[in-house]
Amino acid sequence: MKTALQWIQGISWAAAILLLGYCAFTLASSWAFESRESALLEQLRAHPPDRALPAEAFKGLIGRIDIPRLEVSVIVVEGDSMAILSHAAGHIPGTSLPGMPGNVGISAHRDTFFRPLRNIRRDDTITLTTLLGSYRYRVVSTSIVRPSDVSVLNPGATEVLTLVTCYPFYFVGSAPERFIVRAERLI
Repeated sequence: MKTALQWIQGISWAAAILLLGYCAFTLASSWAFESRESALLEQLRAHPPDRALPAEAFKGLIGRIDIPRLEVSVIVVEGDSMAILSHAAGHIPGTSLPGMPGNVGISAHRDTFFRPLRNIRRDDTITLTTLLGSYRYRVVSTSIVRPSDVSVLNPGATEVLTLVTCYPFYFVGSAPERFIVRAERLI
């Protein structure tokens, strides 16, 4: 009996160490990606290329989103796959690009980059910095919707920014709803 308990204890410790290692690797990988892409964004903003380069040259880099009051600063890349969202916020395909009329949709995980959104308030300022310039937005509303309610991403006549993350913030597993932040462009 004592030997079986020792085996279970050893296996439990090994599993705990592996899980901690995985978490550390994931955090380090995200930090490295954010640092590398931030440096690229700043380099390209300071010294734009002499000629037009294809979007592939930037590997989908859209820019960086900053919410100063919440101390959020995260790189935004094109796409919303699990692989992308594990390292950055993702520009939702089919939505407008920053600086264009319509709805710019950006998503990120609730348990990483967008966790601070739980404390966002009306009139908070959001800045989206891209290769073409910086765009400032003012939060006008928050809401909670079903995942199937994609009408929050519908384009409009004005420039708006919609942030999307899972809800509730502390739910374990696949979250049943989405937390939506709607912001209007400041001119």
